[in-house]
Amino acid sequence: MTIRNTLQDYGQRFRPRMACLKKAEKVVLEMQDPRTGVKSQPQRLVITTIPHAIAGEDIISWLADRFQVDAQDARSFGSMLVALGYIYPLQDHKRLVVKPGASLYRFQTPYFWPTQQWPVEDTDYAIYLAKRNIRKKGILEMHEQEQYNRLHKWMNHKWDFIVMQAKEQYRAAKERKKPDRVVFDCQERAYWVVHRPPPGTASAMDYGLERRVDPNADEAKTPDFYERIMIFTQQSIMRPRVKSSVSIGALVKYSSTYYTHDPFLSKCLPSNPWLTDDVTYWTMNMPNVEIPSKMRVERWTFSFGELLSDPRGRDDFRLFLKKEFSGENLAFWESCEDLKWGTAATMKEKAEQIYKTFLARGAPRWINIDGKTMEITVKGLKHPHRYVLDAAQTHIYMLMKKDKYGRYQKSPFYKEMAKKAISPEEHKFTDAQLEQNARKRRPSLSPIILRQQEQELKAKMAASAPVDITQVMSKLSQQGKEVPRRPSK
Repeated sequence: MTIRNTLQDYGQRFRPRMACLKKAEKVVLEMQDPRTGVKSQPQRLVITTIPHAIAGEDIISWLADRFQVDAQDARSFGSMLVALGYIYPLQDHKRLVVKPGASLYRFQTPYFWPTQQWPVEDTDYAIYLAKRNIRKKGILEMHEQEQYNRLHKWMNHKWDFIVMQAKEQYRAAKERKKPDRVVFDCQERAYWVVHRPPPGTASAMDYGLERRVDPNADEAKTPDFYERIMIFTQQSIMRPRVKSSVSIGALVKYSSTYYTHDPFLSKCLPSNPWLTDDVTYWTMNMPNVEIPSKMRVERWTFSFGELLSDPRGRDDFRLFLKKEFSGENLAFWESCEDLKWGTAATMKEKAEQIYKTFLARGAPRWINIDGKTMEITVKGLKHPHRYVLDAAQTHIYMLMKKDKYGRYQKSPFYKEMAKKAISPEEHKFTDAQLEQNARKRRPSLSPIILRQQEQELKAKMAASAPVDITQVMSKLSQQGKEVPRRPSK
């Protein structure tokens, strides 16, 4: 495997991600300690003896003892180390997780650790795929075959060099001993699964957008630099201040309110679909489900924004407003949201329609706003844009929040819905059931493949459709009329 020299990373090494990787490396070094680390010993893999192999259950038990956590948290942390490429599996390479059984793993060579920041180039990946194609005699995974064909088409000008490098590496690998050859193949395959994951798999190496400027570099002291400091200081002085005790108290209140509703801090009932592959949680919390869960109904009382952000809660609030003969307020707010987040082509038409429906004199669903807000709105409608109705929308929002929202919480509508709301019981899955659910999971198809299938289906439908001979003759006659005649000599 050929690795180029490191290139300029445009400040990537200063990202907070590097701090996480450094901490992970400290844990990996502790795990490799010969006295207190994870015990490694030669293990048989089919008919080959692999040196310095470790079992998945040993990794989980060591992490649980080291950090004083339960087996589930230790397994999640171990899976993170595998996803980052510090530990690689010797058997199942498709799923970068730690299994609690006797599955075998090895520590990755520090040369390939993510902190080394070797650039993952397409040439190296093409050589790896060409070598696997030679070894497997043309039988590759579906996503590997797609990447192989793409790189072959893109690097056609130097594909002979890539094939030559792959043959040389394959010939050199055959001269090694079988245990070393198996270890190196697993090591290389795990490296590329980490840095070029299959479609539908989350990549642990996703750094996001590259920084074009080094954030720790000293900036030149130019007049623009001092001008920006002056503007920032003036804005900071004008910004209102709040006592730290008040802000911390508000943060504590918010955290205690949303603690039971946070899936990272408390359990997802009946089960977490990302871990158990059970979609009951998503089914119960669909946007327009008939009977919502008890936690969902309870969240409507946290704030008026929570009620409006939930489609099911908004429908229930709409029924209450109809009884109060003020349903036009919510309809106006929803129309303003549609104008704000809708397409730009229909923006002018929507603004005019909202004005005729809610604001004009004699409007069918007239709303009551003050004269100053109406003046600002009418003036802005001469040149409509997305936020032209923000003043009127804010006025109606505060009107509903101060009056209707409090009455809704005390109304029979909400009390009856709170009684009907369901409180699911926790689904407890065994490790065997979770493993079986994970085996049934299949990655979704690439959007490129879906688009190709859609185009092929359209082409088949167009070919199988009956041909209207009259339309064909009319088109031919029109083309004949459009062709200019040559002047006669």
